[in-house]
Amino acid sequence: MAEDSPAGSSSPELSPEEEMNIIGATISAAEHQLTVGDTFCLVSRRWLEKWINYTNNKKISTNEGSSSDNQDLNSASTPKRPSSIDNSDLVNESASDNSTMGIELHDTLQENTHYTLLPEQTWNQFCAWYGGGPKLARKAISCGASETELTVEVYPLRLHLHLMPKADQCTIRISKRETIGALHKKACEIFQLNSEKVSIWDYFSHRKHALMNDMDKTLEDANIQMDQDILVEVSDDGGCTSDVQENGFTKNHTSSTLVEPLKTNYSIASKGALRNNNNSELPQIQSLASGIRESEDHKAPPVSVGVSTRGSFGGLTGLLNLGNTCYMNSAIQCLVHTPEFAMYFREDFHKEINWHNPLGMVGELALSFGELLRKLWAPGRTPFAPKQFKAKLARFAPQFSGYSQHDSQELLAFLLDGLHEDLNRVKHKPYFKSKDADGRPDEEVADEYWANHIARNDSIIVDVCQGQYKSTLVCPVCEKISVTFDPFMYLSLPLQSTTTRTMTVTVFSCDGSGVPASCTVTVPKQGRCRDLVQAVSSACGLKQNEKVFLAEIRNHLIHRFLEDPLMSLSSIKDDDHLSAYKIPKSMKNTKFLQLIHRRQELETGNARGTSGWKAYGTPLVFPVSCDATITRGDIQLIVHTMLSPMLKTDTSDLKNVNVEPESDCKENDGPDKPQLKLPLKLVDGNNACIDLSVGEERTVRLPSSSLSVLLFIDWSPKLLQKYETQYLEKLPEVFKTGPSKKARAEPLSLYTCLEAFLREEPLVPEDMWFCPQCKERRQASKKLDLWRLPEVLVIHLKRFSYSRSMKHKLETFVNFPIHDFDLTNYIANKNNSSRQVYDLYALTNHYGSMGSGHYTAHIKLIDENRWYNFDDNHISPINEDEVKTNAAYVLFYRRVRSD
Repeated sequence: MAEDSPAGSSSPELSPEEEMNIIGATISAAEHQLTVGDTFCLVSRRWLEKWINYTNNKKISTNEGSSSDNQDLNSASTPKRPSSIDNSDLVNESASDNSTMGIELHDTLQENTHYTLLPEQTWNQFCAWYGGGPKLARKAISCGASETELTVEVYPLRLHLHLMPKADQCTIRISKRETIGALHKKACEIFQLNSEKVSIWDYFSHRKHALMNDMDKTLEDANIQMDQDILVEVSDDGGCTSDVQENGFTKNHTSSTLVEPLKTNYSIASKGALRNNNNSELPQIQSLASGIRESEDHKAPPVSVGVSTRGSFGGLTGLLNLGNTCYMNSAIQCLVHTPEFAMYFREDFHKEINWHNPLGMVGELALSFGELLRKLWAPGRTPFAPKQFKAKLARFAPQFSGYSQHDSQELLAFLLDGLHEDLNRVKHKPYFKSKDADGRPDEEVADEYWANHIARNDSIIVDVCQGQYKSTLVCPVCEKISVTFDPFMYLSLPLQSTTTRTMTVTVFSCDGSGVPASCTVTVPKQGRCRDLVQAVSSACGLKQNEKVFLAEIRNHLIHRFLEDPLMSLSSIKDDDHLSAYKIPKSMKNTKFLQLIHRRQELETGNARGTSGWKAYGTPLVFPVSCDATITRGDIQLIVHTMLSPMLKTDTSDLKNVNVEPESDCKENDGPDKPQLKLPLKLVDGNNACIDLSVGEERTVRLPSSSLSVLLFIDWSPKLLQKYETQYLEKLPEVFKTGPSKKARAEPLSLYTCLEAFLREEPLVPEDMWFCPQCKERRQASKKLDLWRLPEVLVIHLKRFSYSRSMKHKLETFVNFPIHDFDLTNYIANKNNSSRQVYDLYALTNHYGSMGSGHYTAHIKLIDENRWYNFDDNHISPINEDEVKTNAAYVLFYRRVRSD
């Protein structure tokens, strides 16, 4: 598959320095003229490194001193000029036999590991000097929300075309930025069809999801994914001849479950500078060369704390699975490869064992763990069976006895706490009474709490793993603020489910400011009612003095008010109907008038054909103060106000009706009274109906037994003609169900998880706080802030949730930093000016379901600067870009020291 031009045939051989300069110039020229459609070529990283070493080392030897020793050394290490370009390691020969696909790449290629992208001019220059190939050209396409950035599409969409009714198949490659029209044309050309008789369908899961008839829409906008099926349907004059099952059109923003293997394409900033995913400029070949030399040196970080972790001296010993003990093996390997623990337990730690701590295990857990650690760091790689350690574990923690699967995080929490108590340097713990802040400076209170904690808890575990956070509680009644500072061993971060759901809510204004309008918002699928309230509030343009009040509507009546902010959104089904009412924030001691609409309908089974009043439409809600005096005329005005946006403007007998809102609901004599009396009936405390169309000056006594007061309005045919009542009649479902693709899971940042953990939230009812000022238990709001961070920060991603009826695991992919996890801005202690930056060195993974899953660990041997996968007794090296998966469960970060 190599190209025909022989190496060096186009020009006389240049010096390495001249080649370097020419290549650098072509890259610089390309960077300044980047546009959509520019061609980039993949070149094998293996071949390019040979060329870089050749040109770089030639250059060094030319500028070295004239010492004979140096000359001998340089001449001995100078690489030869590379042979012709060889991209064969990038090409999937078996897949390239398909004539419609062209040359196919291996699906697992990684940028800057297997290949480098070069501008076409640079590729042409290399070919002129060296020849070879094959040429693997890719186009730059627009990307980003504003489409002002560019990316090189290394892996165009691979689509599987299914021709019906002939049942032919074909696989093609096409850019995701191509239009549906281009796909339609290409399909017709491949199958030699008359384009006028061809329709193409989104054929996800071999079902018709959507007719792709918007010829100008891009495939990306049509949500077409890698390896998706496309139905090419040919119809004759009588119509479609295909009997493929059709599920109808869906507008849901969903995606295929197949994941496009688009590894790490370059993206290009709007200024035109080619950038990679780390936002660093595409290096000139010279700087690329120095980067390669550094990677070959395998240099450790500037400051290395702990023991040597080179595999040749140990650290690559696996643990045999004794029967569902992968949860234990993964947690142990992460602790064993924590440098501070490796150093501590390989030295003489016996003098620190607290033999008499009643909270400890008389030193047996520490001794057993220390012995296990030494075996795992001993030279050699023979797997070890941790039977003795498992026996000790079962003795002191019976919940881990037997051979059932367990949670590795729960085991990790037990080990850290147990090791701390076994190694606690404090033999006699003093007693300290906790003091509230009571207005004292946070720094003073935090230091006091920490000093008291260290006076009782002082061990290698505290030295390495414990931090401190600030906890603020606010009473919702008396607004008492309580501030305490508590230690933590790890952070358990919630995963805001990235598999979102859309929910449609109809918003009503009680002040007559606008007609009802449907509002569709996106909320976490596992979210709570407060998430929906917040989303609707943002979407419907609330005034500063307004809030929304949610209700579920069934059979044209209010079934329930959604008042609990912690209520799970999973209790709201897709075929439910929700309404939201804009009400004033400031009103207190209120009742809600529920305006129920009724109209005459023939009663079922009535032989005489008589009619009765039946509920229809959507109820309206208006808050009224229990402390105000309210008359029948006031209620007439309230209802006129709510209905005023739907009043037809050409209604002659209502032109003079004043519908200005009266928020205080007091008596209102004079010209502000509406002239038309609406047929209103109020249900009193005796469940009797009061006619409000007469006696407008009479005071209404609202029922005291309920927070809601029912108010009926009977819509006669004549009254219906005066209002645009369709706004009340069509209440959409929460989500219009239908055949759809699987919801797209958006990437979730570890920073987002941390922000959710630190967000102020009300306490759950079963965990209410005793307010020292009210002397009662209150559902206070709680806010956590990080105050003091440990040397090793352990982060638990809360993938598992439990309830009485079910167990659930979130498969969410969390994008966690491997390097430079910067927590500086999350520290509430502003007197701490040092940067709080961490690097990842280990993590546990959980694959599969909760009951039958499997645990592994990814661990970095720090002095080797290399990652390994620890799968029980199987240990294998992995690339750093393989560390991040949606199986990540417990993350181990280590502080980066700048000194």
